[in-house]
Amino acid sequence: MALIVGLILLVVMTIVGLVGVRVVSSEERLTGHAVDRSLSFQAAEAALREVEEAIEALKPRPTSGCSVVTVAPNSVMACAPPSPSTTPRWLDSSFASWTNASAVTSGGLSITPTYFAEYLGDSFPCSQSPDCSSQPCNCLRYRITSRAGDAGRAQAMVQSIYATDP
Repeated sequence: MALIVGLILLVVMTIVGLVGVRVVSSEERLTGHAVDRSLSFQAAEAALREVEEAIEALKPRPTSGCSVVTVAPNSVMACAPPSPSTTPRWLDSSFASWTNASAVTSGGLSITPTYFAEYLGDSFPCSQSPDCSSQPCNCLRYRITSRAGDAGRAQAMVQSIYATDP
């Protein structure tokens, strides 16, 4: 009788151990995905800030297509205003003007985000006062799209609208 009870307890303990191992490995995978997602998001955000600084320095006003605008030490991929009737550039798989921003590293991981900036025009109001006495009447606006992450891993895409004085 003691042998049978001992074997049943051994089977129960084995099952509990296997369930524990499975739970731990599942949580480890979830933690890895969370780290990937967080690093991808941070890299995309860092690219936005980098591009905003370059736009503030360069204030590009492209009239057609996309091209890199450079005035040392700043450089930015700037695109002409988008056509309302076409697919947004960030959804268009044939859009080839994504440009690398500075890599973001954390420990042994490194992600290089890509971005582009779309010039939206210069007819956006900057001033709250009707006579524009305190600041320029109109500002330049840009839509910056940034993405980070590798295929098969967590990916993040973020956008910002950036306004600057002419």
